[in-house]
Amino acid sequence: MKILWVKAGGLVPPDIGGKIRSYCILKELAKTHAVTLFTFYAAHLGDMHSQLDTEFEKVVYLPMHVATNRGLGELTSFVSNVFSPWPHTVSKYCRPEVVASLRELLAEQSYDVIVCDFVVAAGAIPWEVECPKVVFTHNVEALIWRRHFEVSRNPVWRLVSWGEYQKMIRFEKSFLKKSQHVLTVSEADRDFFGRFIDSSKMTIVSTGVDTEYFRPDAGKELSCSLVFTGSMDWMPNEDGVLYFLRLILPLIRREIPQVRFNIVGRQPSDKLRAAVASDPGVRVTGRVEDIRPYVHEGSVYVVPLRIGSGTRLKIFEAMAMGKAIVSTSLGAEGLPVNDGSDISIADSPEEFARKVVALLRDPEERSRLGLAARQLVEQRYSWSSVAAEFDAVLRRVARLSNGREMNLSVDEIATVRGVTQ
Repeated sequence: MKILWVKAGGLVPPDIGGKIRSYCILKELAKTHAVTLFTFYAAHLGDMHSQLDTEFEKVVYLPMHVATNRGLGELTSFVSNVFSPWPHTVSKYCRPEVVASLRELLAEQSYDVIVCDFVVAAGAIPWEVECPKVVFTHNVEALIWRRHFEVSRNPVWRLVSWGEYQKMIRFEKSFLKKSQHVLTVSEADRDFFGRFIDSSKMTIVSTGVDTEYFRPDAGKELSCSLVFTGSMDWMPNEDGVLYFLRLILPLIRREIPQVRFNIVGRQPSDKLRAAVASDPGVRVTGRVEDIRPYVHEGSVYVVPLRIGSGTRLKIFEAMAMGKAIVSTSLGAEGLPVNDGSDISIADSPEEFARKVVALLRDPEERSRLGLAARQLVEQRYSWSSVAAEFDAVLRRVARLSNGREMNLSVDEIATVRGVTQ
């Protein structure tokens, strides 16, 4: 099967959740299919996309000048987009030159299916082309913006967030309705989209993790050590960490004054660095080549997120490493975890602090939670299994769109339409 995979934001390095998920699935698909990757993204030093030529049948990559530093440049970009019907996230990537390049590719080549990776890429796809299109939604983009609006205390940012939410909900409705099929990563996301598209048009694809790469090593754990990992240029991560620093960490220190906290992830903002500048017990690493040593050191892995959608790969990685995890309900949203069994869930600052303190004081309970977490992901969530689910959906959607539905069994038709989900 010939697959055209269209992705905004680039694919490598696979250092954030969406890229990791896409890259791992694509590598598996490329073992049995002819995969063309078409990606457009912010130009940056050390661009690795040329190295993908050996992994896929064809790679078209378009680096562009895009404001990504959350400073004046991005604010100006938001303002200039205020009268556009499209969300800023879409407009800044889906430019005329990107659309023209993709049209040129489709004029030269035919494909069995087009995968729109994240709904943002939908703005670059010529939807009139007669090829089945599958939208791979790693989260609900509109919901993220609504949650920004709900938690922000800055009136300007609240206004921006509300405007983006309104635009994004219209955008998602429009292009998900146009697609032949929609893939989601959680039941929560499927239920949200089910408000405006038929549930028979959707399939849930599991989240995966590399259980060979992420393995436990209890001997490296440091006492009274907390760790968070995630790209700090993703606003929900920064919000969650600042929330933890402001409202949760002080409560933990009342009980355990010597506790230390490592914040591991690329491009921390000046705001975050300033917040911890005078605190010797908090370390902000910035980008690291390998997060595993930092996770190994942590006694407890924390996920204090208040904003987001989809599923957090960071939790599966920590579970694969056998860590005891304390997360908000939203942080663990969409994952097959159970409070008290393989993770600890807490939503108020007081409850979150209490559960962290209890785990720091109880190594046996930390070990029990970590072992249960490792067993869960090891048994059910390898990337090869996830890619097999993905592959089955693409094959069936392509066959249905080619007018061969009558050649499918009743069970196959039901699976394509999402009835078995």
